[in-house]
Amino acid sequence: MPFSFTDEQKQTALWLGIALLLVALMVALGPILTPFIASAILAYALNPGVDWLSRRRIGKFPFPRALAVLIVILLLVFAILAVILIVIPVLRKELPLLQNQIPTFLTKLDGVIGPHLQDFGINVRLDGTGIKEMLTKQLSTSGDEIWTSVLASVKVGGTAVLGWLATILLVPVVLFYLLQDWHSIVDRVGKLVPRRWQGKTAAMTQEVDSLLAQYLRGQLLVMLVLAIYYSTGLAIAGFDVALPVGIITGLLVFIPYVGFGLGLALALIAAMLQFDGLHGLIAVAIVYGIGQVLESFILTPRLVGERIGLHPLVVIFALMAFGQLFGFVGILLALPCSAVMSVVVKHVKAHYLDSSFYQN
Repeated sequence: MPFSFTDEQKQTALWLGIALLLVALMVALGPILTPFIASAILAYALNPGVDWLSRRRIGKFPFPRALAVLIVILLLVFAILAVILIVIPVLRKELPLLQNQIPTFLTKLDGVIGPHLQDFGINVRLDGTGIKEMLTKQLSTSGDEIWTSVLASVKVGGTAVLGWLATILLVPVVLFYLLQDWHSIVDRVGKLVPRRWQGKTAAMTQEVDSLLAQYLRGQLLVMLVLAIYYSTGLAIAGFDVALPVGIITGLLVFIPYVGFGLGLALALIAAMLQFDGLHGLIAVAIVYGIGQVLESFILTPRLVGERIGLHPLVVIFALMAFGQLFGFVGILLALPCSAVMSVVVKHVKAHYLDSSFYQN
């Protein structure tokens, strides 16, 4: 007797095929979806604040949700501007001083490293004159190639800048509409779930929501601890800009590598400007080395990983895997997505252990 599909199986195959096509379409439209995905993540994080405000009253009238959304978005913008206003004065103070200190620093560096390079047959001067001669030589030998590369970089860079500007301008608009209609959007998506799966889907959604809330609280705690640590460590080492640099490093730690890299660069610049010897650079290496170990192997696995039920090894693997697959955005989404996947895996495992395939 030939095998034939039932009507229900045909319907299931049809909708699975449509779902796969939608996933493929989303992957193809990835760059366009970036502001919408970023806005959706921000909307999920900010919606509790909007709900809290909308439950308040202005006299006898309830707080309009649109006004609550506007206030929350303005608070987010002010918070971002506050971080920028902390960074810019430090850069404006340090960069001109650094420009004046570079020749002296290169002369000292040439005196320390130059003899060792000559032992390997490398006759390069690391002072200002030597670097100028080396650059002049390179420019004279490959001028056409360099100009071609520069023009290509300007073209690519200009396109990237325009893309970032479009994203920055679009995110607040999309965020406003998502927060305004958040509950209706969630209800509409929930109604699309097949009736026989709605109970299980609702339970899994609540579990995922609880895990993500714990993740956000854990991440905020990590940022606070690291801001205090870096500010205290740099202050003990005698840095004049310990407080702003420490706060910048701690608050931006939610962006892996970027916050740490920016804070490290500012600390190194401050060490070169403030201290004559190498003890400033050594202090930065010790403070930031310990801070990186503290963040990667203690704070993030303990305060974030354990709160969402992930083993420290799973946290490290998730960061590496999502970074490899999706780049910088993948690193940002690694732990939240891992929390969602852990819930799905737990329910799949329970279903597998109850199946006849396992028990018989």
